[in-house]
Amino acid sequence: MTVGQSKSPLRNPARRVELVMEHLMFSSRWLLAPLYLGLLLGLIILVLKFFQEFWHLATTLSDATLQETTIGILEILDITLLGNLILIVIFSGYENFVSKINVALESEDRPSWMGKVDFSGLKIKLIGSLVAISVIQLLAVFLDPEMIDPDQVVWMIAIHLTFVISGVLFAVMDFIADKRAVIDLQVARQELELRILEENHRSAAQPEL
Repeated sequence: MTVGQSKSPLRNPARRVELVMEHLMFSSRWLLAPLYLGLLLGLIILVLKFFQEFWHLATTLSDATLQETTIGILEILDITLLGNLILIVIFSGYENFVSKINVALESEDRPSWMGKVDFSGLKIKLIGSLVAISVIQLLAVFLDPEMIDPDQVVWMIAIHLTFVISGVLFAVMDFIADKRAVIDLQVARQELELRILEENHRSAAQPEL
């Protein structure tokens, strides 16, 4: 009877359709894998662009002023931060939405944040990287104000402030959500302790009856 009951859901056509749909929806996460592979190719292109900018900086070093050298270093620093941002999205996004990266579990070179950054932490890291990139862009403009139109500078400052405000709002929302989770956990613990006390009281009162 037990065996027949365990097989009965599979004999139900509606249940079979439901299982197939759930399997397809769960497997659909692999559709994101090509996107992360595309980001990996983009990272390779970014590395090539880094060496191109570095070569340009090295070959013009003797004739460049300190200001031009500083701007060149800021440009390759900007590329480096962008590469870090892409790597964070690849690792955290893949592990949060596709699958665990099992080949890195036993590796001593595994980043300390890998596997610990959830979707909320990923948003904070993304906005932090965007703010850092925006700061470098603004610093390069302030070192050479003639390279860009003043109206564009105003827009760059506005976009930078938008990134900063967005980061602060994300952090506040995460703090509120974490605080709410702690409160819910405390309430559930108190309810459990109260239920245990009631059961102990009932069990102690039954022999007297």
